[in-house]
Parts: sequence; structure tokens; C-alpha cells
Amino acid sequence: MKLFRFIAAIIFLFNSQLFFAQENDTIFEELEKIAIIDQKIMMPMRDGVRLATDIYRPKNDKKVPIIFSRTPYNFNSWGDGERRTRTAQRAYEAVKRGYAYVVQNERGRYYSEGEWDILGVPLTDGYDAFSWMKRQPWSNGKIGTYGCSSTAEWQMAVAALDHPAHTAMVPQGYGAGVGRVGNIMEQGNWYRGGVEQLLFFSWLYGVEHDKFKPRIPAGASQEDLIRISRFYDLAPENPPVDMAEALKHLPIQDILKNINGKQEIFDKMVRRKPNHPDWFTGGLYHDTMEIGVPSFWFASWYDVSITPNLKLFNHIRNNAKDAMIRENQYLVIAPTLHCRYTRATENTIVGERSVGDARLNYDEQIYAWWDLWLKGENNNFKQKTPRVQYYTMGSNRWQSADQWPPEKTKMTTYFLNSNGNANSVYGDGELRTTKPSKDNPDRFTYDPMNPVTSWGGNVCCTGNAVKGGAYDQQAMETRNDILVYTTDVLKEGVEVTGFIESTLYVSSDVKDTDFTMKLIDVYPDGTAYNLDETIQRARYREGYEKEVFMNEGEVYKIDLTPMATSNYFKKGHRIRIEVSSSNFPRFARNLNTGGNNYDESVAIIAHNKIHHSRKYPSQIRLPIRKK
Repeated sequence: MKLFRFIAAIIFLFNSQLFFAQENDTIFEELEKIAIIDQKIMMPMRDGVRLATDIYRPKNDKKVPIIFSRTPYNFNSWGDGERRTRTAQRAYEAVKRGYAYVVQNERGRYYSEGEWDILGVPLTDGYDAFSWMKRQPWSNGKIGTYGCSSTAEWQMAVAALDHPAHTAMVPQGYGAGVGRVGNIMEQGNWYRGGVEQLLFFSWLYGVEHDKFKPRIPAGASQEDLIRISRFYDLAPENPPVDMAEALKHLPIQDILKNINGKQEIFDKMVRRKPNHPDWFTGGLYHDTMEIGVPSFWFASWYDVSITPNLKLFNHIRNNAKDAMIRENQYLVIAPTLHCRYTRATENTIVGERSVGDARLNYDEQIYAWWDLWLKGENNNFKQKTPRVQYYTMGSNRWQSADQWPPEKTKMTTYFLNSNGNANSVYGDGELRTTKPSKDNPDRFTYDPMNPVTSWGGNVCCTGNAVKGGAYDQQAMETRNDILVYTTDVLKEGVEVTGFIESTLYVSSDVKDTDFTMKLIDVYPDGTAYNLDETIQRARYREGYEKEVFMNEGEVYKIDLTPMATSNYFKKGHRIRIEVSSSNFPRFARNLNTGGNNYDESVAIIAHNKIHHSRKYPSQIRLPIRKK
């Protein structure tokens, strides 16, 4: 049986590669019919480093606008693979519509010269690329930036450089480019609430090139580079790793070392605390930077950083100095995983949950956006396109609003309550709109060597360690180290749309520990689908500029990093939250010592309490939208 499965897997892999190769050949042939293709142009930066760039532009003498995609990923069109097929498809769509499509590798990636760092530092590379493209005789001088994930995340900080040719942008799944916005300080998804998100540990293993990689000799001609690229991809293939097992290693600073991964970038990042000055010298966007570019933002409910993404949209929308920029910010929020917008179907499944027909005319809207800003067409984009388009799960429909959160949204407080036994789904934890009269704290034991396992969630890039999306939490809720608080059965449907705020009053017998929360939609049959989740490290409860440790027995107020969703809890459903101290391997475990955590291997068991009373009103505040 094992041999049969192995052979079947090999056949499937071969057929998949053959499909992508054939699809890539076909789309590239179509592209050659309509486009002037200029590959492996080595675009010079101000320090002499040259960045590998492919240009696809219409076969005519007209000056055309440019859609620019800058990426750390492989876009070599000579070969198979989904990313490379996507590059050809995007180039074809752009050229067909009268645009030049330019795709470039960040410095130090594949055929680009120099040394790589996350987000393509220095920022001047983006500025210099804009200047080079604007000078080309076929350019009309207007450039739009486009891409998802690492192809989007560099756009915000470069937009703050205010290059005159940077006319508009479409960032999608852009959270890892967001450093600090207001009181959100995730530093590019490295943290949530001061806790390391382990996605970057896995991602860096898969993408970082070794310092001993093969390098093209300096001064290689374009002709030579084109020829070489047909034979050599320069794409590393690290040995497969069971990331679910690899992320268990302690100390966490040695996780990549333990699996023979490259460490230089990881080593310096894993030691940076949330307020380290190096976070503010690289390619991250921070709210002290002024963005002067009209922007069409794309986010998704089950992405890793939905709250920072929405906070950034609001920040630009409300605080940009230029009124024209404030008025030209648009947002789409899809019910999908990271960068999975166009994979919505008539029956979109996210994890295990069906969220219905979540399709949207993405390409039509995006090109109407480009036509407006890059071609100057007097089209009806603004008349047809709502300021905010968001998908409400549960009712399974697209909705629109003029702001985020939508108007007619009222924050409603639900208080945690129990008789001191909210442990597991079998306990007596309740969510009520009235404060409990006396304090019957719920107690649970947090053992870092037996953490609560991540099951579904708002995540990406963790290999086989965590499945993203909505999964039934019932089996998880049998654990005694998970406190479960649930409303009564809803007598009428409730739409929760916006930011979800929460406050816990806690005490512990250790100096430092974490507190987690999940928001859950409970169906009449008991199925419990997770909507969003958050975490907060106690030492950062007073902000990320300083660490303040706990004293045994004292009660402390902790405001958790906000969550966000749009979900219709149907009549007969219930609203639930889970509270615990771990969500692993989505987040790193707190070893509870009060030490650095990243260089520690020995843990302390924490005995934690959640207090709920008139004096200590632990609560969750839900944005309920009225009809």
C-alpha cells in the first residue's frame, strides 16, 4: 500500500509539473504575439548593483503606463511552476490592455546582484527603479505597483518616498510590510502582542538563499543572462522538513540551525525585541511615514495580519495630509486565506467551513483602477466601486460601506462569567451583557511543554505545521487549559463586523506568561468554527517600549491586540470565546521565566487566573451592525 501511494504521488507530481509547463508554454506563445519581450535587463541602482528585470510591452510606438511587480520570488519564465505561469499570465493581461508589465527581483535574489535582506533594503532600490522606468522612451511616466504578500509588502515604505512617477498601487496581503500603526506593533508579522509568530521561521527556511550559492560573474551581458536562464534557475530546493516537528525545537533561536537552514537574517531578527531600532531602519512602513499614493488595498479574513491591514487602511484614509490621497483609498476584504482572492468559487471552502459564493470581479476592478490613474481615463471606477467591499461569512454575501468599520456598528460588551469552572467546553463559562456580581476566578495550568495546539486560524507560510482557515474546535475545547465562555442560544441573528476588542484581568504565579483568545461561531449541532485569534505577552501589557513583569497574586489588566471579522451568527447559533495561554505553533511558547525566551530551553509551569467581577470586568467588545 505504501509503495502504491508513493508511485501515485510521483505520478501526480509529474503530471502537475507537466501541466504547468504546458500552460506556461501556451500563455508565453500568446504573449509573444502581442508583446515586445525584453528579459534579463540588469537595471542599475545608485550604488552600482544591478537588478534583474523582465519587461513586456505592447508592439506599437505608443508611450504606455507601467504595472511594476517587484519580488523576492522566482519569476524565470523558462520552466514550469505556478509562479512563473502567473507571471506570464499577468504580463499577457497587462499588455493586452495597453500596459507595460515590468517584473524585477529584489537585490540578492536569483539573477539580481547584491545581498538580500527582507523587504529588499535599501528603499532607494524602489526609487531608482521608478526613475529608470520613467526615463524609457516607451514609458508615459506613470507607474503602478502591484502584487501580493512579499510582492506587496515593500510598496508602502517606498510609496512614502514620494517618487513623482509612482502614481497608484494595489497591495494585496501586505501585512508583513506593516511595522507600527498606532498601538499595533507587529513589526512585519514577526510579532503579535509581543509574541513571535513562527511563520517567518518556516518561511525563511524555504526562501533564503545561501551565501555560497552559485553567482553569475559580474558584467555578464544580457544575451548571456537570457541564455543561462534557460538552463539554470538559481532556485534553491531545501530538503523537505517536517515543520510541525521542527518548530518544537528549543531554544527557538536554534530552530533553523537544527534543520540545517541558513541563519544570517534569522539570527539577527530572532533577537530583536518589538522596540528594537533596527525595525525602523529597514523596509517596513511605520505610521510616521507619509503615503502620497492612491491605493486599492486587498485583505482577507483568514490572513495572518488582518487587523494591522485594516488599521493601515484607516490610518491613510483618516490621516494623510493630502485630502486627495485620503479620498482615494479603497479596500476589499475577502473571506479567504493569504493571497487566495481569485480562488473563491461558487462554494468557497476556507479550511472546513463553506462560506458560499465568494467570487468577485477582481481583474475588472483592478484594471479600472489602473485605467483611471495610469491612463487618465475618465471612467466610472469611483461611481461603481464602493469605498469598502467586505464579505460577511454566515450570511455569505458581499457588502459595502463608506468606512471601516461600517456605519451603524455599535460596540456591545459581553462579560466573562462562571462559577470558577470555565475549563473546557464542559465547564460553566458564559458570555453575558451584565457584569458578574462577585469574583469567581477561573484557574488553569499552562505547561509550555504541553501547549494548546494551533487548529486552523489566520495564518500562512508554516508548511505542514498549521492549517489555515476555519476548523471545528470541539475536540480542542475538551482541554482543561482552555477556558470556554459562550452566550445563550441566539434568538435572532447577529452580525459582528469590525474590530473586536477584549480586556482580561489576570494573575499568575510567574513573572511573565501569555494570554490567548479565539472568537468562535457555534452552530446548533455544536460545530465551533474559529473566526479570528489573538495573543498578548504579559510583560508588554503597558506598551512595547518597556517590559513590566508580574508579581505573584496581583491582578493585572491586559488589553489584547484587537481581532477583526465580519460574521453573521445565525438564529440558533451561539457566540463563544476561548481563553488560554498558548496557541502553538502559530505563536512561540512563552517559557514563563521572564527571560529572553528566544535563547531558553527550560520552562516553568504557570498557574494562571482569569478574574471576572464588577471590580475586574473581563470582557469582549463586539462590533454589532444593526440593519
